[in-house]
Amino acid sequence: MDESRRIVILGKTGAGKSSLANTLLGEDLFKVNHTAISETSECQAETESVKARKLTLIDTPGFFDTNTPEEQLKPEILRCITECAPGPHAFLILLKVEKFGEHEQAVIDKIIGYLSEEAFRYATVVFTHGDQLQEKQTIEDFIHEHEILRDLVQKCGGRCVVIDNKYWNKKDKYRSNEVQVEKLLKMIDKMIKDNKSGCYTNETLQAVEKKIQQEMKIIKQSSGSMPKIRDAE
Repeated sequence: MDESRRIVILGKTGAGKSSLANTLLGEDLFKVNHTAISETSECQAETESVKARKLTLIDTPGFFDTNTPEEQLKPEILRCITECAPGPHAFLILLKVEKFGEHEQAVIDKIIGYLSEEAFRYATVVFTHGDQLQEKQTIEDFIHEHEILRDLVQKCGGRCVVIDNKYWNKKDKYRSNEVQVEKLLKMIDKMIKDNKSGCYTNETLQAVEKKIQQEMKIIKQSSGSMPKIRDAE
């Protein structure tokens, strides 16, 4: 199987997007930052062959950070998706294995609000920091404890895996990046087959682009009218 897979990685700053991209490709092609400040200010794309698959990974800014203004994110979201024209085969939504409070729920609410029902057909949830799972706890056990996570994974057709970019290098039937990466790649293969080899299409992108252009036009008109108001004063 040598078909190309175009994959967009989404998540908030600190979720481990760049580290996951490096784990999937088996090379340190994406710069990893260990602070709370986003290292990725614009999208980066890299292509490598992985287990007889040609993967193009698109690393993105922290789209779902609750403190980032919407008007800054939307044009960059569009650019990142169009980076892999005619469209991505898959979205990977990254979340950390951590205690869930109001902030984490707000991030997930934003993810659900940003992505259309159409996009969820192409999405898989990837949990990082798998070492935070309790002993013998699976990611399915963790998801079962949180209704909002169950809802998100259900929207993604039940697709989810868990990775640990830092600590999981051992051979294990479950807590192993090698095992989980293979599971993720097969999951993406099946999802592409179920979607009849389709991708998140240009028609969908064009609808998103039109909406963004309309919103940007309104913003420009509003800011453009301000000097006239001051002159009148």
